[in-house]
Amino acid sequence: MKIAVLTSGIMPVPAVKGGAVENLVDFYLEYNDHHRLHDITIYSVADKATDNHPLLKSVVNHYKYVKTNRLTAKLGKRILHLFNRNEYYHYTIEYYLHKVLTEVCSIDYDMVIIENRPGYALRLKNKTQAKLLLHLHNDLLNINSPYGQQIYDTLDSIVCVSDYIAGRVRTLNTDDTKTITVHNGIDTAAFSPTRHNSIRRTDTGLSDSDFVLIFSGRINREKGISELIDAMVMLKQHSNIKLLILGSSFYANADNDNDFVRQLKAKAGTIEDRIVFTGFIPYKEVPAYLSIADVAVLPSIWEEPFGLTVLEAQAMGLPIITTDRGGITEIADNSNAIILNADKDLPIRLANAIIQLYENDTRRKQMAKRSLERACMFTKGHYAEEMFKAIGKAGC
Repeated sequence: MKIAVLTSGIMPVPAVKGGAVENLVDFYLEYNDHHRLHDITIYSVADKATDNHPLLKSVVNHYKYVKTNRLTAKLGKRILHLFNRNEYYHYTIEYYLHKVLTEVCSIDYDMVIIENRPGYALRLKNKTQAKLLLHLHNDLLNINSPYGQQIYDTLDSIVCVSDYIAGRVRTLNTDDTKTITVHNGIDTAAFSPTRHNSIRRTDTGLSDSDFVLIFSGRINREKGISELIDAMVMLKQHSNIKLLILGSSFYANADNDNDFVRQLKAKAGTIEDRIVFTGFIPYKEVPAYLSIADVAVLPSIWEEPFGLTVLEAQAMGLPIITTDRGGITEIADNSNAIILNADKDLPIRLANAIIQLYENDTRRKQMAKRSLERACMFTKGHYAEEMFKAIGKAGC
């Protein structure tokens, strides 16, 4: 098939600036380059870091870029915003879509893949004969979404990253037949416990005798970091239980100075010798930090669309303490994770779960083994293969 991929309009592809969605696009494009299944054109925002990128040498994947940061583009965004008051997205994203829409609709594509922007479907409706496939990474299409029913009816197929997200889409149509699940994957060669020794515990102020918990992800309320610090305070008599937090450090970043962060500072201050904030860590270095931990604690209190950090910890062979929110239970199960109810008693539940694993080395080893086994179900190759099966089915 001849396929167009419409990206987020914010981050470039290849994923030179990171981005979960962009990395997943890279995975299936790499697979297509290797297997030469389809002729795919990717429409992405421009970034100098993509210049001469190895993926651009593909003969089956073609990259086209929209320059959104030039002065003329900035003026164009403002003009577009001035004359278009029915924008579904921020005018920066709408400008990207405006620039690619004419070409996409003038080319005889068999399919257009929309990456996590349901609103794009409204602009493509009746302008192309191509089938429209939405690859949905977040809870952005449900009965409460703006123009949700209209978007749903316009799409030919919807590929969701979890059954949880698929269930949310089906609130629009209980007899749905166009929605399927393709779970995300990760690079298990990069996230492997046998490959990382570049970081030592002493590099972070920890010692080999410490029992190290690790949290990775954004430092915000939804990720349960406040409840985790509460649990650490409850365990203050266990001086060798330490918490390593990967993410933007509120101590070093004035942009994070808000009421929530000030609350975290106050909590962490009472046991600051037992909590280590790494600050921002480049994605490629995350496995090295995970490798020095004993247990990953990822206590989300919102409905996780998928739970990529859980998958990453699992691939590193870590026992996991997490919650039953969103798609998390589709990744981990009771064999490799203690899965908690994220209710008002979550800090107590976290403290109890931490002690359970702290006191039971045998159980930790069993859970670690199961984490590695489960990680084999979520490789980037398996993800890409299932993604193309879904694309093929939608194209029939």
